[in-house]
Amino acid sequence: MNFRKDIKLLAIILIFIAFLMLIPMFVSMSFHETKAVMAFLWTIILMVVVSGATLLATRKVEIKNLVQRDGFFFVTFTWVVATAFGAIPLMLSGDFTSYSAAYFEIMSGYTTTGATTLADIEACYKGILFWRSMTNWLGGMGIVVLFVALLPAIGAGANIGNGTFHLMGAESVGPVKGKLTPKTKTTAIALWGIYVGFSILEAILLCFGGLSVYEAVTVTFSTIAAAGFCVKGASIGAFNSAYVDIVVTIFMLIAGANFSLYYKAFTGKIRDALKDSELRWFFFIWLIASLLVALQLSITGTYANFFTSFRYAAFHIASVVTTTGFATTNYLNWPTFSIMLVVLMMFIGGCAGSAGGGMKVTRIETLWKLVTNNIKKKIHPASVTKVRLGDDIVHDDTLISIAAFCAMYMITWLVGTVILSLTGFDIETCMAASILSLGNIGIGFGQVGPAGNFANFPGWAMWVCSFEMLLGRLELFTVYSLFSKAFWKR
Repeated sequence: MNFRKDIKLLAIILIFIAFLMLIPMFVSMSFHETKAVMAFLWTIILMVVVSGATLLATRKVEIKNLVQRDGFFFVTFTWVVATAFGAIPLMLSGDFTSYSAAYFEIMSGYTTTGATTLADIEACYKGILFWRSMTNWLGGMGIVVLFVALLPAIGAGANIGNGTFHLMGAESVGPVKGKLTPKTKTTAIALWGIYVGFSILEAILLCFGGLSVYEAVTVTFSTIAAAGFCVKGASIGAFNSAYVDIVVTIFMLIAGANFSLYYKAFTGKIRDALKDSELRWFFFIWLIASLLVALQLSITGTYANFFTSFRYAAFHIASVVTTTGFATTNYLNWPTFSIMLVVLMMFIGGCAGSAGGGMKVTRIETLWKLVTNNIKKKIHPASVTKVRLGDDIVHDDTLISIAAFCAMYMITWLVGTVILSLTGFDIETCMAASILSLGNIGIGFGQVGPAGNFANFPGWAMWVCSFEMLLGRLELFTVYSLFSKAFWKR
């Protein structure tokens, strides 16, 4: 491992992000937001100067022979540094008065969490809100995955070779990390091609629903990334449209599924994609939970009829299980059983290889089958049982890895809750703030429910939640490995 290689690569990706920041700057120009334009311009100049100086200092360093530890270090610091610079326009524009809040906001964006510190979203510059939603979209498929896809175009990938696999592997979500194609770069291009295609389709459908191009694009950014930022304070509920609710629900579910399955489907392997065990579990969980909530909402008279109840239930269950974090109503006003089902969904998350966060359906499925196998083993001690996902046997090392992840996930949530309790907020709010940050969900309960935000949290608590967001998005161990002695030994 050579830190100078990683720093040089980090400088290159920083220039790449500076180039992408031109897009929200042009949006601000179109809305005649002079202060926001200057905020973006000064930030871009700073990023180019810092990156240029770094590249000059490392001009003799060749970026090649990257190892797995390079992937962990580079990916973690890419997200930290990209957030640090991405927060600057929010401060310079005047929309945010605290850097802690600005950093929290952009970390929430890149990690597709969707939690906010803004009490009055509509009062912000449109270019700033566009950048905020754009970080959702960039983080959904992964900054580094996009970078790897574009490496040949910017002339930086000639000597990296298999190092690109380590970079993508450190950022990918879920217990299974592999290639769709023989070349990692081709895999990155394929994933981003599917991602962009779905984004264009959703934006067009939302425009047919009466949204402006600006609204349609920003909502799409957050939907397809399973993120949750919206340019409206009332989230998707501000549009008050059943059509928009349906479109967004469909694309939230699309974002929550494994994107590699879409690649299989588009390459003619539709049957293989539909046979995927995790995909079936994912839709089964969403459908059953939605029906149960809709049934109670209908029986209790919360909404006029079952179909209206199902519209709201399906939307919010999809929003939480995919960790998107959109809302059309305050579900905390629902009956207790329905609220508890929503809370339960927060611990599940999307599929491995999706844009969603959380523990992932495949881990929940594996643990469930491990439990049922142990019950069978108690009844029939001499029997030989294997955990299967579809046609594949899950090996012991994978089972140990999944169990370790789930244990560490719960420990991190509880420790985060204890630390946030020092804010003086009630235990419900502290538990919710910790799980919605770690699970990249965006909305929870208590004072951070659908009608709340993080505006009243002290600055240090925002940094704690930002760290939890990073841990959740990079699957815990990518970040935790940097704190181990083994990582720093030769």
